Amino acid sequence: MHGVVVGCGQITWDNKCTEDQILREIARAGYEGVPAGPQNDRTAAATVEMYGRHGLRPAPGYFSAEFWREDRRDEILRAATQQARYTRELGCTELFVAARGFDYMTRGGKARRELAGQVRAEDGLADAEWDQLTSTLNAVATITLDHGVRSCFHNHVGTVIETHAEMDRLLSFTDPDLLFLGPDTGHLAWAGADVLAFYREYASRIRTMHLKDVHDSVVTDGRDDSWDYGMFTGNGVFAELGEGCVDFPALFGVMEEAGFTGWVIAETDVTQKATALESATVSRRYLQSIGV
Repeated sequence: MHGVVVGCGQITWDNKCTEDQILREIARAGYEGVPAGPQNDRTAAATVEMYGRHGLRPAPGYFSAEFWREDRRDEILRAATQQARYTRELGCTELFVAARGFDYMTRGGKARRELAGQVRAEDGLADAEWDQLTSTLNAVATITLDHGVRSCFHNHVGTVIETHAEMDRLLSFTDPDLLFLGPDTGHLAWAGADVLAFYREYASRIRTMHLKDVHDSVVTDGRDDSWDYGMFTGNGVFAELGEGCVDFPALFGVMEEAGFTGWVIAETDVTQKATALESATVSRRYLQSIGV
């Protein structure tokens, strides 16, 4: 697919691996870049140089916060400013932006991480929290855009923005000229969304994406038995691209028709393969097989 740049997230590798090893293996698997963000005291220029030694480029990084909390607004805006500057210095023009909320207590007395893939309307934010969340997201998006970086909202199971309905509400109350989309295919499927329908509806707002796949049978088993987030991942909900239920050829057809260009980031949060390198290689070869 013309104009698409394929990166790989580092999440599959455990903390015993050095950064150099991770970059080396991602390059070996055939990717062009790796997500990057502020890390320790390393400058953006030093990150660009480090990635470049492996033939890689910095790809869009990740910014998350409790956007629904009024008492965190000033802190969030300061952090967004710092990350926007760093992102632009890396040469990136997009940033994944996501809400937190694994420990957000619902009115039913359960945390959102306990309701992974099983969220009901009554488990969502209160109206006042929605107002705060969308207001702060618009402010964050304004800040990043002022630095030449598009904030691209990212859905995630276990957080306060998981379902298609929650994404609809968020997107209807945020400015489409300010806040864009960086959806996660696997998390949409896990949350019960029709992934293709979502992409068709919002294709014009999508500027980057995380490519994940999930095993539909594991999703079904977990819903039937009321698993929490950790039980889903422990039972192998994540699949390498092409081995799960997401229809990537159809999805890329939708995005090609919409004229999409830019970064896509392949990720398998927890792999059942022998190594992270094997996992990354399987996903890259699959994408190549469908012309991505």
